[in-house]
Amino acid sequence: MEDDEFMWPEGKQAESQVEVSAIESNGVVVQQSDDRRLNYPVRQGCADVTGGTQSDCINTPVDIVAIDTGVVAKIPVVLSEFTVQVNASSLITLPENALEIKNIKKKLKITQCILLQDTNMLFIKGYVRKNIDYSTRNCANNAAVCGNLRHCTVDVPFSCTTPVTFNGIAPAPLINGTSNEFQFMRKEDLNDDPSFAEKDELLSGDFSEYNQSSTEFYNERPYCELISSRIVEYDEYINWTRPTCGKYPFEEREFNKIEEKMVIFLTLKLLQKRQVVVPATLG
Repeated sequence: MEDDEFMWPEGKQAESQVEVSAIESNGVVVQQSDDRRLNYPVRQGCADVTGGTQSDCINTPVDIVAIDTGVVAKIPVVLSEFTVQVNASSLITLPENALEIKNIKKKLKITQCILLQDTNMLFIKGYVRKNIDYSTRNCANNAAVCGNLRHCTVDVPFSCTTPVTFNGIAPAPLINGTSNEFQFMRKEDLNDDPSFAEKDELLSGDFSEYNQSSTEFYNERPYCELISSRIVEYDEYINWTRPTCGKYPFEEREFNKIEEKMVIFLTLKLLQKRQVVVPATLG
């Protein structure tokens, strides 16, 4: 068969030369029937790419162009670096009865770390993500228990406040906004009131308007970086029950609740963007 020759599927025939022309010009066969349209590709695939990355790539160092005359740069500066201890206790209920905990993987997530400025109090909030692998019971006898390995992932919340010692540099002082009201003088004759003399005049501020000048400053907010974390935990199974039907090894029990106690050690770095003078390079 020629490369460009089209083959209809078995039982299908081109109804007219018009349809064949549409096939050849558009690359898709369209056969009109009473109640549907059938699309047939002209050929399988139209391109093929082979190749890949070579094992070695050569690089050549280039000169680094830098400012050496001295600049004022806005960069993060360290306000404080410290380790905070967070104590947490929680109760985890599994979705089914378990025989044994096989493994617990933990990941720390910090969702809030805010320094309340004009004070040294830091507010911390987050979660410990725990992926719990545990075994279940499907069948058992006096010598063995067989079942499946399951997992359950939970977020254990924690929060605390801690005073911070600025062992780097103190935060930049806050610049407060200002708001000032001002008035325009108003002069008005009092001839309409017979209790005043003809030459009397009212001199005062204009009570029919309100005028204000306000200024707002946008201070740089201190922020945290998480340097490291360490978690020491104690997990205890509670709500133990012995299966009531069938035969089991004498020491086997089932549970669906875990009481855990954690001590979390967080090493944090508190920073703030500040303008810093970078001196010129000598020589």
